[in-house]
Amino acid sequence: MTMHEFLHQVSAKNSDQPEFIQAVTEVVESIWDIYDGNPQYRKSKILDRIVEPERIIIFRVPWHTDNGEVMVNRGFRVEFNSAIGPYKGGLRFHPSVNLGILKFLGFEQIFKNSLTTLPMGGGKGGSDFNPRGRSDEEVQRFCHSFMLELFRHIGPNTDIPAGDIGVGKREIGYLYGMYKKIRNEVSGVLTGKGLEWGGSLIRPEATGYGTVYFANEMLKTIGQDFSGKKVLVSGSGNVSQYAIQKVNELGGIVITASDSDGFIHDPEGIKGEKWEYLMELKNIRRGRISEYAEEFGVKYYPGERPWKIPADVALPCATQNEIDGEEARTLVKNGCICVSEGANMPTTMEGVEVFLDAKILYGPGKAANAGGVATSGLEMTQNSMRLNWSREEVDDKLHGIMKSIHEHCMEYGRNGNHVNYVKGANIAGFIKVANAMMDQGLV
Repeated sequence: MTMHEFLHQVSAKNSDQPEFIQAVTEVVESIWDIYDGNPQYRKSKILDRIVEPERIIIFRVPWHTDNGEVMVNRGFRVEFNSAIGPYKGGLRFHPSVNLGILKFLGFEQIFKNSLTTLPMGGGKGGSDFNPRGRSDEEVQRFCHSFMLELFRHIGPNTDIPAGDIGVGKREIGYLYGMYKKIRNEVSGVLTGKGLEWGGSLIRPEATGYGTVYFANEMLKTIGQDFSGKKVLVSGSGNVSQYAIQKVNELGGIVITASDSDGFIHDPEGIKGEKWEYLMELKNIRRGRISEYAEEFGVKYYPGERPWKIPADVALPCATQNEIDGEEARTLVKNGCICVSEGANMPTTMEGVEVFLDAKILYGPGKAANAGGVATSGLEMTQNSMRLNWSREEVDDKLHGIMKSIHEHCMEYGRNGNHVNYVKGANIAGFIKVANAMMDQGLV
């Protein structure tokens, strides 16, 4: 079977799941030579098996509003691959959630988790529930109902969910509280917990920090760093907030942030009291980014994304497919030399090709944003040991993991003086999982 025949087979079987097909295509195109050149992989149908989830759970989530109205949402857990460890991946609460998006995220998670060097498999879950605008009581009722089914399928040695879009400390708290009550146990089954009840320091910061650490490693390969660099950041949630903080620490100037309604352009940089205002705006008041523009008198672009603003570095930290081919060409044209993905697959396939053709420093999400799941893995370890590490210890371990991921990407992606980080990340992640699957037989 040729690569195109294989991809056609996947597309035909999952024709209503474009995001999943996109993710599979990107990986398969990168690793096909390795796969095709290993008769054992082909004989064992490793790729056929790896693109098929081990288990998909879909369930009904009934709950009621503060006004007593009955609501019904759909819950999911996609347990994709457990070859190197228990399923690990976030829960996403957002109206866009469907099976195709969760399969894409779970598939990416396999290789991301593999790259961290920690013993974690790949999975993802969530619901089409939208916590935005809901009271704490409504969110609690939904989370409790969601866990009344999910608890059957997760456990500290089976499947360890974390937070994702729409699932922060509040949601994890409600989910964990119900899990603990039902199972009558205190365990590390959910990560992203509060510090008072088993959480890890650096966990909220990890994805943003890791994305910047990875970008810095890429910049070092051309003898540069963040000092004085103008940086575009999309999003304004956890990943974006802490990416901004780390860029500021390294001497860069973050000039944009965004939400689903539009973006702000602050040429002086989002730092000091401005960054603190952003944190309060999004984490406490749950307001819109336009309020930042009103507060500090900067330009607000409703309904747009920040990629038209000239800058040196771009950190897409919002959601999937937020940089298309045209926006990628604009970034390159405007002098962007480095793109490090804080979100999962934020660049379309056309956009990726633009970055690769231009030979800029481009870190795909499965490598660049692996800091979040890496720190989740460290939280699992701390829970198992019944021991908390200091902020410095966790940050050092995170920094070390991101450096290691960068080295693996370079090992498998170097071509002359250029490193194809997409190819490097995919091959490094795939080989480890494929070999584990071979060792464990046809299961």
